[in-house]
Amino acid sequence: MADHSLYDFEATSITGQPVALSTQRGKVVLIVNTASACGFTPQFAGLEKLWKDYGPKGLAIVGFPSNEFGGQDPGSNEQISSFCQLNYGVSFPMMAKVKVNGADAHPLWQWLKQQAPGLLGTELIKWNFTKFLVGRDGAVLKRYAPNDTPDALRKDIEKALAAS
Repeated sequence: MADHSLYDFEATSITGQPVALSTQRGKVVLIVNTASACGFTPQFAGLEKLWKDYGPKGLAIVGFPSNEFGGQDPGSNEQISSFCQLNYGVSFPMMAKVKVNGADAHPLWQWLKQQAPGLLGTELIKWNFTKFLVGRDGAVLKRYAPNDTPDALRKDIEKALAAS
């Protein structure tokens, strides 16, 4: 999987449609595992702000709900979508709920963790709102911890957008 890029993967949208991530080719992409009932859930507002500010400049944000951490996203995809829109005005793409750890982890998440291990080289996703920044070439640039706020990513996003 080391020779893969973001563009080699597919996911399912929160509405059940297949999504080829190759549709994001040439963009800078921020991928986030999300949850609706987490202490970090208010980050949806910051992610939406990044999407509004940098989307026109080539940033894509893709959220992947996961119920793996404290059962903090138990709802259906429809309930999750409604929650995100009603409470945070989320308009960036949200995918169907996935697993990000273990043997059943979505292949994209297996790849992301290999490309950018966490603290002390661990690949495990430790909590909701772990973020991965992917460059225009489809390669992972950086991994961010759940407590890294969306606003704290601005400098890295701007640098990635400026790269050709």
